[in-house]
Amino acid sequence: MASEGPGTRRARVAEQPRLLKLKEMFKSKFGSIPKFYVRAPGRVNLIGEHIDYCGYSVLPMAVEQDMLIAVEPVKTHTLQLANTNPLYPDFSTSINNIQIDKTKPLWHNYFLCGFKGIQEYFGLSNPTGMNCLVDGNIPPSSGLSSSSALVCCAGLVTLTVLGMNLSKVELAEVCAKSERYIGTEGGGMDQSISFLAEEGTAKLIEFNPLRATDVKLPSGAVFVIANSCVEMNKAATSHFNVRVMECRLAAKLLAKYKGLQWDQIMRLEEVQAKLGVSLEEMLLLTEDALHPELYSCEEICRCLGISLEDLRTQILTANTQDVLVFKLYQRAKHVYGEAARVLRFKAICEEAPDNAVQLLGELMNQSHRSCRDLYECSCSELDQLVDICRKFGAQGSRLTGAGWGGCTVSIVPADKLPDFLANVQDAYYKRCDHSEAPEKQNLFATKPGGGALVFLEA
Repeated sequence: MASEGPGTRRARVAEQPRLLKLKEMFKSKFGSIPKFYVRAPGRVNLIGEHIDYCGYSVLPMAVEQDMLIAVEPVKTHTLQLANTNPLYPDFSTSINNIQIDKTKPLWHNYFLCGFKGIQEYFGLSNPTGMNCLVDGNIPPSSGLSSSSALVCCAGLVTLTVLGMNLSKVELAEVCAKSERYIGTEGGGMDQSISFLAEEGTAKLIEFNPLRATDVKLPSGAVFVIANSCVEMNKAATSHFNVRVMECRLAAKLLAKYKGLQWDQIMRLEEVQAKLGVSLEEMLLLTEDALHPELYSCEEICRCLGISLEDLRTQILTANTQDVLVFKLYQRAKHVYGEAARVLRFKAICEEAPDNAVQLLGELMNQSHRSCRDLYECSCSELDQLVDICRKFGAQGSRLTGAGWGGCTVSIVPADKLPDFLANVQDAYYKRCDHSEAPEKQNLFATKPGGGALVFLEA
């Protein structure tokens, strides 16, 4: 239940190779044995891209890949972090002086986000120190939310060390807020599914208030993740935060056009809610009120009746101050169209018609087109991979995650899966220089996994 905290399970560490290896590495690193372990999964978003921060529902599922952390509380006021991957150097800091450098999305900063979020939520000035060894098997910068899984894992580690309690929903909200310490203006989907996921079902995640509803996926199909091998770290790029701002500006211009209190409006969903109209009507309103051409800062100021100084100090964020032009019409069209596709996807899963797989595939294809053409968050490699997946039997294929690299997700009839995997492997990974990562990390079928957990050694 969402109102309960994450579960605690007893685990026979000796019988679980990954836990056993982590325990042995922890022992050699810190000279002691972990008191407990925490895992938080990555996710694949099946449909609903770039709309969570606009207030709209999304439809992800947790993947089996996760972040796993071995933990030992210590008497000193020091946080010591190590990673099983030698690419990620050790880090140590005083727990009373947590500094998160927004300019450098280094791995330990994501842990610090989760730690600081819990510390500040409870107003603790002198929390317990800890030794932590992190092991992740989510491909980094792949759009499967490795960074948010680390934030969530760190939040649950900190909560457990402190002996405090929060519900899954509260934890998701704290972790979503705390990831902004690193400069990412995300919407909360990644943290929500990491805590609220349940094995065997995807989830419709709704916001304000945060809640999750089971979505039973069709039994005759498999969802396949394919990594484009183009890395995109969303905190390291301005693309993501510019899109957030374009959506905010579009919301304000639409609100002003309809005579609403535009200065109170932050999200495109709020405009729809205040007007009490359908998503289809919001798409028509976008056609009437906004134009496809670029908006300059000066034009936005004229539309809203404000000065450039007001725009810069009251609306633009620190990381969008230097942006000279914005696309508003295209971004609003994507958001309202994608929000409608999410609801249709859920309805098809519930109605379960004979051609459900084909209908869901069509929605995924529409979503990719919208991400590519209206939201402009694809890249040539993702487009090529989507085309290859469709060519070899996917009923639908789309980019998943922030985009600009990362992964695609495809819906594939179960009986076509072996041929599909072999053909995509040959067409994308063997013929191109896309094979740096291990084969199984690049292309794999996935099923809905469970959410974050604490493990105690049995």
